[in-house]
Amino acid sequence: MSDFTFLGVQQLISEVGAARRLGELCAERHATSVLIVTDAGIRALGLLDNVVGGMSAAGVQAAVFDEVEADPTDTVVLKALDRARTHKVDLVIGFGGGSSMDVAKLVALLAHPSCQQTLADIYGVGQAKGTRLPLIQVPTTAGTGSEVTPIAIVTTGKTTKSGVVSPLLMPDMAVLDAELTLGLPAGVTAATGIDAMVHAIEAYTSRIRKNPLSDVLARQALDLLASNLVTSVKSGHNLEARSAMLLGANLAGQAFANAPVAAVHALAYPLGGHYHIPHGLSNALVLPHVLRFNLESAAPLYAQLAPLVLGEDLGDMSAEAGAAALIDGLESLIAESGLPNRLRDLSVPEDALPMLAQDAMLQQRLLVNNPREVSEEDALAIYRAAF
Repeated sequence: MSDFTFLGVQQLISEVGAARRLGELCAERHATSVLIVTDAGIRALGLLDNVVGGMSAAGVQAAVFDEVEADPTDTVVLKALDRARTHKVDLVIGFGGGSSMDVAKLVALLAHPSCQQTLADIYGVGQAKGTRLPLIQVPTTAGTGSEVTPIAIVTTGKTTKSGVVSPLLMPDMAVLDAELTLGLPAGVTAATGIDAMVHAIEAYTSRIRKNPLSDVLARQALDLLASNLVTSVKSGHNLEARSAMLLGANLAGQAFANAPVAAVHALAYPLGGHYHIPHGLSNALVLPHVLRFNLESAAPLYAQLAPLVLGEDLGDMSAEAGAAALIDGLESLIAESGLPNRLRDLSVPEDALPMLAQDAMLQQRLLVNNPREVSEEDALAIYRAAF
C-alpha cells in the first residue's frame, strides 16, 4: 500500500435545521463580525432570514455579500474581499452553491490581517501562504462538495479559469442542512447530483492519490447519490432523499479533496467557459464518453462501482462487462433525471470541438490524475462522441 496523507474538515454537522443555529456556532468561535458570502437568488428566497436573525440574537454582527454569480470572476472575489475588510470581519461563511463557497474560501484567506498576498499570487497548487480567518461552509445544493475541499475556482478571463489549491482553504466547519435544499429545481438537482457522482467515480479511479480512505468515502457517496437522485429530482420536498443527497455530495467532496478528479472535469471546464453550460451538466455530457475511453485502464475499478449505481449484485460478471454495465447505468440515470445528453442539444457547434479539445489540454492539473493518458486527439474524439 502506498503512503498517503488525508486532509479533512475539522467539524461536520449533518442536521436538519442546523442553519438556524449559525449565530450560536459563530459565537462559540468568539466571532463578533461575520461576512456571509452568497448570491442574490439565495437571498431572494429568504433562506438567509433566519440566519441573519440568529446572528443578531447571538450578539454577532452579520454583513451579507450577495453578488456571487455562477463561475465567479476575480472581480467578484475582490468585491467580496473589500466588503470583508470594510466590516473588519473575523469569520467568513460561504452560504450557497460551489461558487459562493469558493469565493468565501478566498475571502477568508485574503482578508486575514496578516495576509500579504494578492489573489493573483495564489493561483496554482500550494501557492497560498500564512493563515486565514475562521471559515464555515453551508451548501444549499447537493453537488460540488466545496464545503469540504481545499480548492477554489475563479474565472480569470472571458473563457478561462484558474484554480487555487491549498490546505489553507479547507474549512473549519461544514453544516449540512437538508432544509436548505428543499424545492430546488429539478434541473439543478439533477445536474449537481451527477456532478457529485462524478466526484466519487473520479476519486475512486484517480491515478495519483487514490487511497483507502478516499475509496471508502467514494463508494458510500456513490451508493447514497445513485439511490436517491431520481427521487430528489421528481420529489423536490422529500427531506429524506434530500438529506441523503447532501451527505453523499459531502462524502464525495471529501474523497476528491484527497484523490483528485480527472478527465471528466478537464473536458467539462471548456464547455462552461465557452458556452456557460452549468458545471454539473457539463460533466454529465462528457461522463459516459470519458469512462469508455478509460476502459482499457480502469475497467476493474469501474466494475467494482457498478453494483452501487445499479443497486444489484452483478455476480461473476467480468470486469469488462461490469464496467460496461456501470456506464449504461449512468446513462440511464442521466436520462431519467431529465438532463440532455448531447452537446448539440446545448447549441455547441460541431466546428467548435477542436477548440474545446485544445482548451481541455490546458487542464493538466486534472489530466495527470486520469487513469489513462489523454492527448488532444483523444479529447477531440471524446467531444465528437458526446456531440
